[in-house]
Amino acid sequence: MKYTTYESPIGPLLLAGDESVLRVLWFGRGRQDHGPDPSWTESARAFAEPVRQLKAYFAGKLTAFDLPLDPGGTPFQSQVWTALRRIPYGQTISYLELARRIGNEKAVRAVGLANGANPIAVVIPCHRVIGANGSLVGFGGGLPTKRAL
Repeated sequence: MKYTTYESPIGPLLLAGDESVLRVLWFGRGRQDHGPDPSWTESARAFAEPVRQLKAYFAGKLTAFDLPLDPGGTPFQSQVWTALRRIPYGQTISYLELARRIGNEKAVRAVGLANGANPIAVVIPCHRVIGANGSLVGFGGGLPTKRAL
C-alpha cells in the first residue's frame, strides 16, 4: 500500500491506498491519531487526484468527491458508509436519522460505531452526523475539526 500526507486547512491528513483506489484518509491529529503502517511506501504521485479534490473541497469549489474508494468493512459498515455519502454537502443528520435511512432505526448505536470506524474521513462524510439534540458528538478528528467541516 502507498501513502502520502496532505497539510489541509484542518490539519494533516494521511491518505493511503494504491494507484487506483483510496482506502484510507485519516486525521493526523485528534482523538485518533494515525500514522502510516511501516510496510507502506510513500508516494505523493499516487494521490494527486485525491489531493486535488481535497484542495478544491477546502477552497469551497467542490461539494462532492468523485474518487474510487475501497474502505473495506463489514456489510453493515458498508451500508452505513454508503448512506453517509448520500448526505448532501452543507447538511447534517442525526444518528437516529442515519439508522432510519438504512432501514433499521433500532440500530442507532451500531450506526454510531460504524460511523466512528469510517476509514475514509471527509470523503465519506461522517462529520455530517450529529447528536439528536443538534450537538456535535463523537468525532475521531476532534470536535473542533468536526465543527470546521
